[in-house]
Amino acid sequence: MDTPASPAHTPEPPAIAPDDKDWTWVVERRCPECGFAASDVPPDAVGGTVRDLVPRWVSALHRDDARERPEPTTWSTLEYGAHVRDVMRLFGERLQLMLDEDDPLFANWDQDATALEDRYDLQDPQVVAVDLAAAAEVTATLFDAVADDAWERPGRRSNGSRFTVRTLGQYFLHDVVHHLHDVRA
Repeated sequence: MDTPASPAHTPEPPAIAPDDKDWTWVVERRCPECGFAASDVPPDAVGGTVRDLVPRWVSALHRDDARERPEPTTWSTLEYGAHVRDVMRLFGERLQLMLDEDDPLFANWDQDATALEDRYDLQDPQVVAVDLAAAAEVTATLFDAVADDAWERPGRRSNGSRFTVRTLGQYFLHDVVHHLHDVRA
């Protein structure tokens, strides 16, 4: 496998149009793009579902074409995988915040800026696979440990969207599943 050039010597990939859609509706109805119905997943199944999805991500990230963009303005499997790894980490942090604080306000996260700043396109797909699996296990374990009386604890995104621990888990799962659909895995 060729080692990618250092970020300082590699031009940024073509820009991806920022995803500014509000996807919070996926906790209420089936996603017409990927077919996932987040509300069908009981809260106590979030951790197990996360673990069940990891092998598909690991396999996708080990494909020979993982670095290749299907179109110049569509993320590669590697870029989607790096995003999902960071989603795993972020949602673990947000879950812990909801369990530790009353109705916390989450810090804003610009996924598109992170992809550019962290040069998702230059990361090693096999390292991303290992890191994604590790982050998934941490977050799955956190969801497994949620007490029965904590599933309705609230939290808010910086744009005002409100979640409970239950709907945060469902929303999170949709992101992981939807991006598997994006990379055809």
